[in-house]
Amino acid sequence: MDPMTLFALANGAVSAVKAGCKLYKDIKGAAGEVKDVLKDMDDQFKKLYPADKPASNEAKKQFIEEKERVKELNRKANEGADLGIYQEIGEKLGEYYDNFYKCLAIMEEEERRAENEVYTGDASLGKRALQRVLMRKQLEQMSVDLRELMVYQSPPELGALYTEVEAMMKHMGETQRTLVAKQMREEDAVRRRRKQRIQKLHAEIALGIGGLVLASGIGLAMSMVVQDRIDKYPHLGNGWIPKTEEQRRREAQPKIWTGR
Repeated sequence: MDPMTLFALANGAVSAVKAGCKLYKDIKGAAGEVKDVLKDMDDQFKKLYPADKPASNEAKKQFIEEKERVKELNRKANEGADLGIYQEIGEKLGEYYDNFYKCLAIMEEEERRAENEVYTGDASLGKRALQRVLMRKQLEQMSVDLRELMVYQSPPELGALYTEVEAMMKHMGETQRTLVAKQMREEDAVRRRRKQRIQKLHAEIALGIGGLVLASGIGLAMSMVVQDRIDKYPHLGNGWIPKTEEQRRREAQPKIWTGR
């Protein structure tokens, strides 16, 4: 698990919650009698652009688009679209907190390792420590912004949803932090055992190759010694083991052939 990936997922969930809150708030604002809302918009537009100061084509276009948006929001409200958005906001909140607590757990485990293990990565210890500090502050700021948005800037029911999800995820998050730390330690132990096996295998291979080279060298040296002996002392024979004096004496005796 990479904390940067989890951080990006948490940030994406916050963005989705913000977008959902805005849409939910707009739908709620457009719910009810849409005719009154549109009439009020017309009155405001006429006051802004009286007959002697007509609106530009761009202003008229934006006004028409806004009226269409209000009509669409009212239609969604009547179809119950706000309920689906409400549920989606709850799911994105859960997704945010899930990645939030996992990210904290990973950073805490990395801090623990930094105190007990020798770091061998590419980035410096100072850089990694700074990344953890900045990421922690950004996560905390996300939580503050999220609470501000849902509790104080959105319809009351979204504030209640936030409080419920936060309370539920706080308990689950603590459990997740414990499980994530345990999983990371188990994965680290597996990596260490795998590394030890690979190192042992490499050592055995190196030892085998060394033995083979040594044996080949000894064999080559022995063959050179034997060949030198054959060249200098041919009477000792052509074999690896020189002939003994008894063998040479027997070979020197005349052969007696007996027939049948």
